[in-house]
Order: sequence, then C-alpha cells, then structure tokens
Amino acid sequence: MSEPTLRNDVFLRALARQATDYTPVWLMRQAGRYLPEYNATRARAGSFLGLAKNPDYATEVTLQPLERYPLDAAILFSDILTVPDAMGLGLGFAVGEGPRFARPLRTEDDVARLAVPDMAELGYVFAAVAQIRRELHGRVPLIGFSGSPWTLACYMVEGAGSSDYRTVKTMMYSRPDLMHRILAINAEAVAQYLNAQIEAGAQAVMIFDSWGGVLADGLFQRFSLHYTRLVLDRLTRERDGHKVPSIVFTKGGGIWLEDIAASGCDAVGLDWTVNLGAARAAVGGRVALQGNLDPMALFGGPEAIRAEVIRTLDSFGSGPGHVFNLGHGISQFTPPEAVAVLVETVHEHSRRQRKAN
Repeated sequence: MSEPTLRNDVFLRALARQATDYTPVWLMRQAGRYLPEYNATRARAGSFLGLAKNPDYATEVTLQPLERYPLDAAILFSDILTVPDAMGLGLGFAVGEGPRFARPLRTEDDVARLAVPDMAELGYVFAAVAQIRRELHGRVPLIGFSGSPWTLACYMVEGAGSSDYRTVKTMMYSRPDLMHRILAINAEAVAQYLNAQIEAGAQAVMIFDSWGGVLADGLFQRFSLHYTRLVLDRLTRERDGHKVPSIVFTKGGGIWLEDIAASGCDAVGLDWTVNLGAARAAVGGRVALQGNLDPMALFGGPEAIRAEVIRTLDSFGSGPGHVFNLGHGISQFTPPEAVAVLVETVHEHSRRQRKAN
C-alpha cells in the first residue's frame, strides 16, 4: 500500500527553516489529563500503564487533541520511563505520587547489571507508532520521543521524581565512573529506541532533557549534553527519502542555548524564561527554535492568552524557523477552551505577520 501524501507539512518545513504560510503549533503533553476524553479513555484502560502499553488506547489518546484543535503535529502518547522499565527497574505509578521504580540503581552491583534492553521489550511503543501513522493518514506529521540519557538516569537513581536530586548528584560527584556507565548505556538505548520509532513511522523525534537544567555549568556539558550528542550522532536522519528532524528540549537550559544548538539537532526547544528574539539572534539560522509560552498563561483568560501568544510570536519576529509550543508540558488543570484560543491566535497572528512583510 502506498504511503498517503502528508497534507500538512508546515511543522516539518518550519524545522527545516523553510518559509511557511503561518507558524505551526503543537503542545507538549497535548494528549493528557486536561481533556475529558483522555480521562475517559484512561478510566477504560484501568491505569496509566494500561493506557500507555496498549497500542489501541495509545492511538486513541494521541489523536484526541487533533479532533478538538487544528494542531500541526501529533506526538506519540507514551512515557519517557518506558526505556528504564524495559531495563527491569520495575516501573509503577502510585496514585497521587507519580512514577516510581521498585529497583533503583543505588550500588555498584546495580550499575554493573544494567544493560541496553532488547527493543522487543518495547514493541508496544513501536506498534503504537505504526498504528498512529496509519490512522493519521497523512493529516499531520507524527513526533516520536524519548527522555535524554541524563533525565532517565535521574529517575533510575532517585527511584522517583525528586526536589533536590540528592541521590543522583551524590553518585555523580562521588562515583562519576558509575554515572558515566549509566549514561553510556542510556545513550545507546535511547538511540536504538528512537531509531525503532523512526522505522515504525515517526517523522520527527524529540529528546526531553527535562532535568538537564538542575546541573551546574560544566557538569551539564559533561553529564547531559555529551550523552545527548551521542544519541544524535546515532539517529537515522532520513527515511523513505524524507529527512527526519530532531528537537532537543532542556528545561532550564537557556544559558546553554549555543551549546545545545551545536549538538547536531535540527531544533532547540526553549522554556518560557528565554527571550525568543535574543535566542534567534544568538543561533542565527543554524537551528529552528521551538517554544515558548508559559503554560500558566492558559489560565489568564482569552484576552491574556491572545496577548501572550502575540507577544511570543512578535518576539521571534517574521521569517522561517519557529515552531510554537509551550515552555513545558500543559497543566492537567488547563481549561480545554484555552487551548482553542491559543491555537487560533497562533495561526491568525502568524498569517498577519507574513502578510505585513
């Protein structure tokens, strides 16, 4: 069966820094708990893992925001912790507590036993990617993703989320040899994982370095960015004659913008603390930029949302190379109608920008 023609390629063209009629928009965590239909599907699935590990459910929730809003990309519904789960660390989700590993990496023996997982253990993810691509039928591109080696390591060593990263940083400072072993294994696993998503049909990939910003300058480059570079170096860059672009997002990483832009990625995701115009001037035409509205702006009401969207678009200015997004994932408490205002304003104002130039 021939591949359907991609009917909306504005997102991919923006990542390639090509001219577009308007600025494309998608949202981190766009398939999530702010949508009542997502909550209904999750209830049917019985649990978060029941949702994420079932390709039918994962496909259903991936497509839900596209039925509500004219978004310019879909992103695979999954979780960044699927890779360490496949490594045997025993992922679970306690109600009200978030993810937790039954067997975190705490000792030298724990780290010695760690290995790159067999990608067959993650077959449910690749089945979901293939199914989503089929059901999109060329409507918009599909983004695959993974956590960065460092961000995965934070969860794998801490055993859960953390407020101070004391356990993982203790290992980093006292036994950097152990930390480097974890990160090297994670980099190989993430590269294989993303390439398998690309093989299954992902048309772009994103690396979420959610906790890179907790590192000191110098240590970020050694323990986070170096291993993200290793992943990028291994990525499949073209499939079926089409370029497969990569996005790197480091929350709190604005001070390392130029380092990240030189990592080999096609686009840098920015949180809301970064001035888009200054970022664009700093990296020139080397990479596209993605971002960067404060997710809390979506609680300000329609006029405030419009004003902040326009301010963000005007900060970047006219010209190619911008994908509109939030500066982090959308809050579960966001009113769904607020997202409609955001998407409509991005499309309308960015079209006006282009007509004025």
